[in-house]
Amino acid sequence: IINNLEFDQADIFAERAAIQTQFHHLMRTVPGQGLVITPQGEANVDAVLEKGCWSEQESFAIEAGGSGWQAHLESPDGHRFTVSWNGDVQGVVEWPLIGRHNVSNALAAIAAARHAGVPAPAAIAALAEFKNVKRRLELRGEVRGITVYDDFAHHPTAIATTLQGLRKRVGSERIIALLEPRSNTMRMGIHRGRLGPSLAEADQVLFFAPPDLGWPLDEEAALLGDKAMVYQNLEQMVAAVEKMAQPGDHVLVMSNGAFGGIHERLLTALADSPRQAQA
Repeated sequence: IINNLEFDQADIFAERAAIQTQFHHLMRTVPGQGLVITPQGEANVDAVLEKGCWSEQESFAIEAGGSGWQAHLESPDGHRFTVSWNGDVQGVVEWPLIGRHNVSNALAAIAAARHAGVPAPAAIAALAEFKNVKRRLELRGEVRGITVYDDFAHHPTAIATTLQGLRKRVGSERIIALLEPRSNTMRMGIHRGRLGPSLAEADQVLFFAPPDLGWPLDEEAALLGDKAMVYQNLEQMVAAVEKMAQPGDHVLVMSNGAFGGIHERLLTALADSPRQAQA
């Protein structure tokens, strides 16, 4: 399964083409009776296939119509969707996960399982029992009606996709997003100019700027206007969230690291807050 292909790991790869070359080498190792499963309409992935693919191929898409594996969303947030194969309905997935990215993951998993001998209806039934992995919109706790999530998102595409999924679930309720630019690619400033716009779905954005970041996060905050702030201190960041959060808000913490244990700090601060107690 090749789900997507983005430029990342800039400390290892000089450009996207270098990553595509590595994926081409991977394609050369798949046997002729194997199966390559890819999304429809992903130019970066299509470029890899055009270099050569000597195996069977199947594709997947969400509400695109046509052949291949297709999902039709029965709920806006993606927790319920109909699965079809070449136009024939295979069943309905209803599970606790949300977001179009997870719907795509499900389609690819169903396709792979079918190739290995698992009928699509059986795979669909199994997905209803699936429990998501940690750090993928993981619920860390709820205090006084304020929900705190943890997510591993550390690339603009993943950040935007995670926020879009959460927005579909919570509707007009406020989302407060906290981001730590921790990956090597982030620290190199490769995503400058894209990071701010990727957080557009959030109502409030708090950036944490570690002392060794090496480039100004203020530029990204400025792209979001008054709803974004930059902090160099975790205690100040927690205090800011404690001050602004209201019952019904959703606090989304994003980092590919521990983020200084900020999740538990937030839950403790919200639980101990006199202001929250009065509310």
